[in-house]
Amino acid sequence: MERSTRLDVPLLLPEVKNLQDECVARLVRLLERRDGVARVHVLRAGEASAETPPGAAAPSVGASHGGAGAGLPTAEAQLCLHYDPERLTLAQVTELAKAAGAGVTHRFAHAVVPFRAVGSEDGGRRIEEGLRALRGVTAASVNLAGQVARVEYDRRHVDLPAIERQLAELGAQPAARAGAAHGDDDGHDHDAEQPGAGWYARNRELAWSLTSGALLTAGWLVGRAGAPLPYLPVALYAAAYFFGARDNVGPFLKDLRKGHFRFNIDLLMVVAAVGAAILGEWLEGALLLFLFSLGHAAEHYALGRARNAIKALAELAPSRATVLRDGRETDVPIEDVRPGDRVVVKPAERVPIDGTVRDGRSSVNQAPITGESMPVAKAAGEPVYAGSVNGEGALVVEVTSAVGDRTLDRVIKLVAEAETQKAPTQQFTDRFERLFVPAVLAADVLLIVVPPLVGVWTWSEAFYRGMALLVAASPCALALGTPAAVLAGIAQAARKGVLIKGGAHLETLGTVNVLALDKTGTITKGEPAVTDLVPAAGVSEDELLATTAAVERRSQHPLARAVLAAAEARALTVPEAGDLESVTGKGIRAPLNGSTVEVGRLLMFEEGLAASAAAARGAAGAGGAAADGAIPSAIRDAVARLEAEGRTTMVVRRTPTGTARSGGADGWLGVIGIADEPRADVRATLDRLRAAGVTRIVMLTGDNAGVGNAVGRAVGVDEVRASLLPEDKVTAIRELAARGRVAMVGDGVNDAPALAHATVGIAMGGAGTAAALETADVALMGDDLGRLPFAVGLSRQARAIIKQNLYVSLGVIALLAVATVTGAVGIGPAVVVHEGSTLVVIANALRLLAYGGRA
Repeated sequence: MERSTRLDVPLLLPEVKNLQDECVARLVRLLERRDGVARVHVLRAGEASAETPPGAAAPSVGASHGGAGAGLPTAEAQLCLHYDPERLTLAQVTELAKAAGAGVTHRFAHAVVPFRAVGSEDGGRRIEEGLRALRGVTAASVNLAGQVARVEYDRRHVDLPAIERQLAELGAQPAARAGAAHGDDDGHDHDAEQPGAGWYARNRELAWSLTSGALLTAGWLVGRAGAPLPYLPVALYAAAYFFGARDNVGPFLKDLRKGHFRFNIDLLMVVAAVGAAILGEWLEGALLLFLFSLGHAAEHYALGRARNAIKALAELAPSRATVLRDGRETDVPIEDVRPGDRVVVKPAERVPIDGTVRDGRSSVNQAPITGESMPVAKAAGEPVYAGSVNGEGALVVEVTSAVGDRTLDRVIKLVAEAETQKAPTQQFTDRFERLFVPAVLAADVLLIVVPPLVGVWTWSEAFYRGMALLVAASPCALALGTPAAVLAGIAQAARKGVLIKGGAHLETLGTVNVLALDKTGTITKGEPAVTDLVPAAGVSEDELLATTAAVERRSQHPLARAVLAAAEARALTVPEAGDLESVTGKGIRAPLNGSTVEVGRLLMFEEGLAASAAAARGAAGAGGAAADGAIPSAIRDAVARLEAEGRTTMVVRRTPTGTARSGGADGWLGVIGIADEPRADVRATLDRLRAAGVTRIVMLTGDNAGVGNAVGRAVGVDEVRASLLPEDKVTAIRELAARGRVAMVGDGVNDAPALAHATVGIAMGGAGTAAALETADVALMGDDLGRLPFAVGLSRQARAIIKQNLYVSLGVIALLAVATVTGAVGIGPAVVVHEGSTLVVIANALRLLAYGGRA
């Protein structure tokens, strides 16, 4: 009889972050080839294996983190192995899987490598092909706009330095790595443009383009003036050709030396220019190459703005820190700071590390990390993040995360990964180009050959129009329009405290029309607070609160902290109570100023009074309970009303010492209501989301219906689903998915299964939890739901811009194709419009860098 067992994917592949990683598929294939293993498959969060036979060892998924879509994390996934128990024991299967996982982890790795100065639209595809041709590279993806390459490779055949050398040979000089997985992460990103280099080194393409333009202008002026040497204008044009085509022809010649020949967009431009020269149109050919190279230089500048918006993150944290060692302040490189060290952050300095304040008070500007517009007060016990700016007070911070593991480092690495994940529209344009370019080449050959054969055009006219068609139909704008918009959108989101992990999620977020939200920590603050004070007759609110705080001060219960915080907020003087006595599960009591104060649930007093009445009846023989011991109706009514509103209630009674246990003199002080309050701006946030097109908002909570409905009414959700276990939330997400695209917002930890099954998983408080950063599709870096409308609005704007760029690109191609074939325009006007459209779509994409509006 076949049996099965499940093993956590992180146990087998600890360095793999999501299920789309090829190493997961490799592990499955490897195990399925082992003798005695029948079948292996992956179970995602919340999924049960319907094929697991009775009696099989199938522990619960035990998910802890969540994500969705293409980046589904491994943290909540398991590998289900079906095996023959007559050939393998459970222990053998487990060891077999662990050994196979260790082998895969040891053998395969992937890295994100930034490069610089690749300007051609076709350069990215050429680099991808060149990397894939390297023995040992199993996958390569290049984001030209982001100037980063994500490479997966087999360590047995190739290493990272060899990959970087291959990049350099392909014309993409590697910069410092932005981050890597499988043991190749250096945790840093550096400016790929090397601002410390000379002007020429940083602007070589622009310098050569301007030189080409100067030579073009000189040739035109000499020709107009009637040069004594008739070939001088041609010589100047030829020189303009050289400088205008240098960056385009160079990579092509390198490919030829290696025996690789391939047509690309840049080559088409050069061929068109050479064709113009053959026809004697030197001026038009030189103009084509000059404008083409100038357009590339301008594209570099424009795209550099978007890249620098992200790369500026790496410069937020100081390179040195002041550490307390042996009682003295010592200035050390940030790389030498370790967890547990104490760092002094002086007024107006940037915080160099992630840590917890141990001494001092100040306000800290966390906008670079969390996007919060106002400084946040910090005192002992509060967290601070590298890259934030200290205010007026000095702080002593205990380091919790060293360089490479700081929130800032994780953001930089994850954004670099996000840059290589292509959006659906970009995937479409890539497929379109692969079919379109060969079609254009075939059509161009027919255009050059057929019309002269049938006597419609002369050979020279057909050749000229064919060259013009090459310019017109080159999909430069199409190649750059979408990645530029994705890069700018991700950069702007990061600057505003929202981490969007890839172009697919950037596009998808704007299509969401159903929103599911966890209650605790998402809609509510995640910690209880005093909401109601109902004092008994003759008792003031301050007396009720101060007396309760005196007893609760000795308790560690979360409700006690809420009472003490309320007393502190009112600046009350809290008396000192005696030793605390706990009534398990019901309440507490303690002596205070000659009386005993009892604080607890109504049940504690009901049971106490019932016991006192029984004792009184026994002593009297057959007497009834004294009326003095009854709970006042005002107390009962207050408890009933507050609990109906979703409050947790605390009844407070004070009696003279010695009578509290027997019912004694009546001293009811009142009732306190406590609840996890909704965040102040949740209702307004939900209204903004509705205005953005979200048609249904549902709250999912594990609390009872009374609490859930009370919070739901307060914030204005459309539906409340209460008393849900994690698997129930998954069921709810699946049901909601039938109504449209669903976004699930949770804390990134206990809502993992639901986040995994939503169209887009959104984690709250990404700056505070590594799990949220690693697993969610979108992370709100500050613990602020109010950023969600901004993220949705940015996504919708990005989608609109991507569509606009698509229409402009295809429209210009179609228009110029018709115009050049019919002879309405020549090569010169075609290249002006062609390059102009490329710059237009990039400039349009860069509008996202200024987006700050509300959804």
